[in-house]
Amino acid sequence: MFKKGILRRITISSLALIILLITYFFPTKMEKNFPQTLTYSDIKTSAIYVVDKQNYVSRINIKINNEEPIEKIKEIISLLTSNSKESEYLPTHFIAIIPNNTKINNVSLTDGLLKLDFSKEFLNTTKDMERKMIESIVYSLTELNEVNNILLFVDGEQLLELPYSKEKLPPILNKDFGVNKVYDIDSIKNTTKTTIYYGSKIEDFFYYIPVTFVENNPQEKVKIIIEKLKTSPLYESNLVSYLSANAEMTNYEILEQEIKLSFNEYLLDSITKDIVLEEVKYTIFLSLRDTYNISKVEFNVENERQNVNFVINSLE
Repeated sequence: MFKKGILRRITISSLALIILLITYFFPTKMEKNFPQTLTYSDIKTSAIYVVDKQNYVSRINIKINNEEPIEKIKEIISLLTSNSKESEYLPTHFIAIIPNNTKINNVSLTDGLLKLDFSKEFLNTTKDMERKMIESIVYSLTELNEVNNILLFVDGEQLLELPYSKEKLPPILNKDFGVNKVYDIDSIKNTTKTTIYYGSKIEDFFYYIPVTFVENNPQEKVKIIIEKLKTSPLYESNLVSYLSANAEMTNYEILEQEIKLSFNEYLLDSITKDIVLEEVKYTIFLSLRDTYNISKVEFNVENERQNVNFVINSLE
């Protein structure tokens, strides 16, 4: 009995040791739940217009730190000012166009009317860039919901002509001023202005370039826009439209703040046949927005398999 008791204890001890060793060398899988904190960063961006390497006033999106309208306006002006600290954040191949050391003497905003008074350095522009500078400012600041019209001053005196060419400026500036203008007119009577956005690309960076066509074209402007976007790229430039030459606008309706468009299936991407390229959506949307001062475009595409319908009312 004594020997059996000893053997039993040895056996139990051995089994316990084996179990301990197995547990040590081959631990069971343990799931541990660690608390996680997800932080979402709400990055505010704004469209600004700067000059690209082709010398076009171009639309890019950039981070804006301020939300209060006046501070946002000041920040955008700083981004547009050459050699400013803020202009260093512009993407490669784009330049700020307001002359170095230009200061804002005063800024006020009342009921959509923005008054900007610059220091005398504002006039230290060049003959080639003076109009582009005004276009850059006007198009950048009227992208803000709070700004509809702009008055420009230099040391308290309203700027009513460009310093070199002496081209007369409208007392009140807005997007009717035009940008990257192209003239194709036979007569100064019955001229029309239509602003059309094209795509462009520098390395992997895609952006938009608006071109204002001044013509004697009596057609409804929505027709002008679609027809020009269907044609080949603008002259010898790198401006591209991604709208298929086979795309046909079958109907349109112009409302107070919205335009409704209907197309055949060639508006759709030729590969997938069920989506519209982003570049197509936004070149049309931006062109109609600036030309008609509307805020929403509804697209309807009649496809063999399905009807594609969507609305655009902003550009991220």
